Amino acid sequence: MATTAFSVVLKELEERRELIANALNSGAAHDFPEYKSMAGEIRGLSLAHSLITDLAKKMELSDD
Repeated sequence: MATTAFSVVLKELEERRELIANALNSGAAHDFPEYKSMAGEIRGLSLAHSLITDLAKKMELSDD
C-alpha cells in the first residue's frame, strides 16, 4: 500500500497498540480495572485497524 492517509493512520494505530501491549507485558497495569482498560483499548485499536484496512481495500477495488 502506497503512503496514504490510511497507511499513516494504520501505522499510528499499530504503534499505539504495540506501546500498550508492551506496557501490559511489563506489568504497567497497577490493578485489574487498569488492566481491563488497557486491554479494552487494544481491542478498540485492533477493531479500528481492521475497519480501516477493509475500507482501504474496498476503495482500492472500486478504483480498478
